[in-house]
Amino acid sequence: VQLQASGGGLVQAGGSLTLSCVASGVSIFNVNVMAWYRQAPGKQREMVAGISNRGRINYADSVKGRFTISKDNSKNTMYLQMSNLKPEDTAVYYCNADMLWNAGELFELNAWGQGTEVTVSS
Repeated sequence: VQLQASGGGLVQAGGSLTLSCVASGVSIFNVNVMAWYRQAPGKQREMVAGISNRGRINYADSVKGRFTISKDNSKNTMYLQMSNLKPEDTAVYYCNADMLWNAGELFELNAWGQGTEVTVSS
């Protein structure tokens, strides 16, 4: 199982970026929760947004109204649209696939992408 995150970069405050996470070796249709996490320098990794296999979505309070998570099962890809970016959004962003549904049972997956860096300048 491999997750490949991309789309990071340098952007000014108020700008937008869209991150992508392409999965291989697993169908994201069967993943329990696909999520984006981020880790800022000197801070712990935190969950930014998650989307379940049934489409249930959760966001961290700090990004509600500014970030949108989505996935395209046909492309085996998850996205994170980020708008109105703030300097405090600066971090390395990681995608994660937590568990896999198979024949009605859940199996641990805990797959991580390699991270894509987002820098927001003030």
